[in-house]
Amino acid sequence: MIAMATLIERFEADYLRQYQNAVLPSHRQALEAMKRCRSSSGLHMLAQCSGCDEQRFVPHSCGHRNCPHCQHFESQQWIERQTRLLVPGNYFLITFTLPAELRPLAWQHQRIVYAKLMQCAWETLRSFSLNHKHLAGSPGAVAVLHTHSRRLEFHPHVHLAMPAAALDADQGLWRSLPSAKAKGYLFNHKALAKVFRGKLLAALREEGLTLPTDCPEKWVVDCKGVGSGAKVLVYLGRYLYRGVIAERDIVSCENGQVTYRWRDSKTKKMAQRTVSGATFLWLVLQHVLPKGFRRARNYGFLHANSKRLVALLKLLVFKLAPTRPATPTPRPPWLCTCCGAAMVIVRRRILPTELDDPGAVRQPELAF
Repeated sequence: MIAMATLIERFEADYLRQYQNAVLPSHRQALEAMKRCRSSSGLHMLAQCSGCDEQRFVPHSCGHRNCPHCQHFESQQWIERQTRLLVPGNYFLITFTLPAELRPLAWQHQRIVYAKLMQCAWETLRSFSLNHKHLAGSPGAVAVLHTHSRRLEFHPHVHLAMPAAALDADQGLWRSLPSAKAKGYLFNHKALAKVFRGKLLAALREEGLTLPTDCPEKWVVDCKGVGSGAKVLVYLGRYLYRGVIAERDIVSCENGQVTYRWRDSKTKKMAQRTVSGATFLWLVLQHVLPKGFRRARNYGFLHANSKRLVALLKLLVFKLAPTRPATPTPRPPWLCTCCGAAMVIVRRRILPTELDDPGAVRQPELAF
């Protein structure tokens, strides 16, 4: 398996030279972090066995949300939190895609366009739910922003996992569509696209952005049933913290060319693409989000602050017995290779130069 850090080490100079006019500060930060992730040239930790005297120096992970090595535990935690908010019923995955004509504008004003893309997608679904003759209430949804296609091209779109149900807070009623699963239908996708188009274009104008003159009339919104919603949360969580490509999908690196693979959504078969090393780094790093931007957001009765409301719904509406508050899943223990006992970190952020003097770092003090 070819490591991302190896590719960065090899092609970083070519990448910075070829794309110097398009590289953002966030791209440079991601590049530097992933290059030193778990490497001998980065910071180290000192781990000591709780059962014997075994000690070991371990390189730090970078913790960057685009690093394919890191954030596996955080990704699993997010999936567990969202799974606890699932309500019994039929879920739908609604995907709102930004047209190609607006992608240059999105690239130039990422923080504004991404935020409005997610906000307008939610407001569109909320308006449809409020005006629906059977739902007539406020829905809930889990939204995740993706900026890439399977080929790693720049392709901003937002996925929303939404149950076919709504809460009428004024009358204290919970309404759902039991027939939605059989029909596989929630809202008309063409009507969703029209309303979404109007809301997003108006929001961008209010921000003072100049819209392209060739903005299309027809936009694309996809709406499909996904059963109970559990599987789609796993799908969304897969790309939430660990970057846009797994290292196992980097097939080869030869003669300055990198070959990677992906599963084609139409044929369901694996496809491959070969590009220069600098281009491959660009395809990966262009999807680094602005600092502090939240890729995943919860809306309506599925908001993180609505845990008690969801628990009350399950008790009163679905007659499900209340469960104890879930305790966070602990990180898997790191076991000693000598005796099998748990290893404990006794010092962090050790400079590589200090490793040459073991006595200087094996102090009894804890440095967390």
